[in-house]
Amino acid sequence: MSGKVVVVQGAKLKCKFNVEQNTDVLKVKTHDKHFANDKNSESKLIGTTKETGQTLEKNTFGKCKLKPDGKGDYLPCQTVITEWTEYYENITLSNQGKILIETSKAGCSTGGAECISVAHHGQIIEISKKSVMNASVLLHNQINPLIDMRELQNAIVDDDIL
Repeated sequence: MSGKVVVVQGAKLKCKFNVEQNTDVLKVKTHDKHFANDKNSESKLIGTTKETGQTLEKNTFGKCKLKPDGKGDYLPCQTVITEWTEYYENITLSNQGKILIETSKAGCSTGGAECISVAHHGQIIEISKKSVMNASVLLHNQINPLIDMRELQNAIVDDDIL
């Protein structure tokens, strides 16, 4: 995977044939077992190559350049994902799908192969005890002088906060 970020539920996807440059949100519907960057394992399901069909929140990116209405405008797209390419091939999850990564592309029944790409992978940073304990005190105190990192690390050890 070498530096590639895993795509999770909530990822924003975009289509190269979209007139307004809108995005739509990926909904993982093919499994409920595999999570990434989600310490409570409740919302960031890993996206897989099995996320096909109507697997987006709105199932539209807006107006589609490939659907002119004959009056100088365009008809709305109706996104139906047909297949995924450029995924992580070395792991197969329980739904027999391969893991989607930030460079993955999807094909659509209207736009053809690889017309949909990942605009944002959907992961967010969650602060954990481990990340605070591993933080560089000197660097953090220079970036954010309002919080004394050494004090915060000591509080975690003493009071078990976070």
